[in-house]
Amino acid sequence: MSLNLGVLSIQGDVNENILSIKAAIDALDIDGTVTSVRTPDEISKVDGLVIPGGESTTIGQLSLFNGALKILKEKIEQGMPVLGICAGMILLSKTVKDKVVGKIDQPLLNILDIKLERNSFGRQRESFESDISLNSIGIPTFNGVFIRAPSISDVGSDVEILSKFNGKIIAVKKNNVIGVAFHPELTSDISLHKYFVNLTNTLKN
Repeated sequence: MSLNLGVLSIQGDVNENILSIKAAIDALDIDGTVTSVRTPDEISKVDGLVIPGGESTTIGQLSLFNGALKILKEKIEQGMPVLGICAGMILLSKTVKDKVVGKIDQPLLNILDIKLERNSFGRQRESFESDISLNSIGIPTFNGVFIRAPSISDVGSDVEILSKFNGKIIAVKKNNVIGVAFHPELTSDISLHKYFVNLTNTLKN
């Protein structure tokens, strides 16, 4: 049965993630497709979804406006695998504040029981790359690209910590939901996208 993957295309690094998912599907030799999805109807048809990096407040507000946020939450709670990248991880969070301005009032999916800080590593000019490890999901080394990246200060008992950098939590997993602070779509390494595609395919079949 063909795998139908989607990238939430409200705002952010949509094309880069579509290319990474396509490459992962090819590398795994899986019968699957990836498309940009925006509306509740489009989201309802996918087996797994990437929520890309971008502006989390914009993605949240527009998703709330067009009804996508409701169907997203329903599908995730029903077991749909999701990879939330940077802004995507923010959107999946339960509690969010900003390093500079403090508490943020923005739409959230409240899926991951985590306390998250936006812009934890600094603003755009403080962007950087560094090798990180995701050993628990079989990725010993990965080039993390951090752009206005968030970090997590605390996790609930049902949330697994996948990676830390300089003492800060930068990747987590809860069942079929993965959140990362860095941008895997901006590297040539498709290991994380392959893990996500394989996870979705295993659950579907």
